[in-house]
Amino acid sequence: MIESHQPLAIRLIKTASRLSFFVASAILIVLAYMLIAFGVTDMIHSLGNHVAEGKNFILRTVSYVVVAVAILDVAKYFLEEEVFQNREKQSLEEARASLTKFITTVIIAVFVEGLVAMFEAGDKGGNSILYAAVILGVATIIVLSLGLYQRMSVSAERDKVHQGFEEKDRPVTGSTPDENSR
Repeated sequence: MIESHQPLAIRLIKTASRLSFFVASAILIVLAYMLIAFGVTDMIHSLGNHVAEGKNFILRTVSYVVVAVAILDVAKYFLEEEVFQNREKQSLEEARASLTKFITTVIIAVFVEGLVAMFEAGDKGGNSILYAAVILGVATIIVLSLGLYQRMSVSAERDKVHQGFEEKDRPVTGSTPDENSR
């Protein structure tokens, strides 16, 4: 948990922060399940009244479920990273892996939403296809940004490792090699 050698104020702040993330995660989980339930009940009710538009109701329900899964993943991320993890990230690699996992879920949700919008645009036409294309374009930009982040963070990790090796090779006394040879 929280180290006992820290000042009381720091421990209280960390405990309050964890409690806040826990409550926020619990609320997100409840809302995500409510969204799924709403989507399914709305689809069932709508199919009973307008069977001919069944495909549209199913696609709208898929959108609800995709958004709910993304919300559940955000809640899971908060729980894992902010509530249950009892230590800070030990390395750049851990931080990168955690962020990558989270962003990947967002990317999947955005791409699925874009695909659902594309299917819906097939029926509606006009501005709907533009909306779908923008969503898919944004998803692509997020993927490219994640790739750039990955490349930059791996490069930073390598630089940090190389810098660590260089520091080990330096003389401890701070003297130059010429002074040591005298």
